[in-house]
Amino acid sequence: MKQILLAAVAAATLGLAMPASAQNLAIVNGKPVPKARYDALMSQLQRAGRAVPPQMEDQIKQEVIAREVFMQEAQKRGLDATDDYKTQLELARQTILIRELFADYQKKNPVSDAEVQAEYDKFAAANGGKEYHARHILVENEADAKQIIADIKKGKKFEDIAKAKSKDPGSAPHGGDLDWATAASYVPEFSQAMIKLGKGQMTQEPVKTNFGWHVIRVDDIRDAQLPKLEEVKPQIKQQLEQQKLAKFQEELRASAKVE
Repeated sequence: MKQILLAAVAAATLGLAMPASAQNLAIVNGKPVPKARYDALMSQLQRAGRAVPPQMEDQIKQEVIAREVFMQEAQKRGLDATDDYKTQLELARQTILIRELFADYQKKNPVSDAEVQAEYDKFAAANGGKEYHARHILVENEADAKQIIADIKKGKKFEDIAKAKSKDPGSAPHGGDLDWATAASYVPEFSQAMIKLGKGQMTQEPVKTNFGWHVIRVDDIRDAQLPKLEEVKPQIKQQLEQQKLAKFQEELRASAKVE
């Protein structure tokens, strides 16, 4: 009977101790390492977008334990009492608190679908209209450009001259090909000359810009091909979030009394 009673007491005592020990990840040099540290590190990795597979969980546990070992040694050496440590600790505290402030603001001021749609409509209006598949030959002076126009009229190929004489390193190897783009993609002098051309037409006079002198040919014209809203929605939403956050920061600075 006495043995049964002792066993019951031992079981009860063990049962009372289990919840407390379950809260600890380990005990290092007699000091408990709270499981909350492991949970916090896991959460930090997940918030950073890093997936943690099951096989890595033990590695993270060992990382938390190693940190405790190193931290105890640093404290033993009195490093937590140095001015440099205290300064770095204050900077880290500020960084974390500011990050939480911005996260709280974004959580309470989310970008709505209506805002995304309005921004997309602005983008479509600014980039709509026509797209031009153009080529150009860029040279340093007007005389060279005029000679190139004359040579093309005599039968020389635009693409061959572009490869041989154009100063534009991006398009010259491709026969002056600029691919599809809207007129707004180019400097005003270039775009104004380009939009006057029909399909297959070339400028009859050299076009001067701050890059040099151009001979331009339009190979094709089409209606602007805009991406669908769903394709660019994540980028638009991120951009609007950044704009809102920047405005919030500016308002806080403007309202602060700085002496």
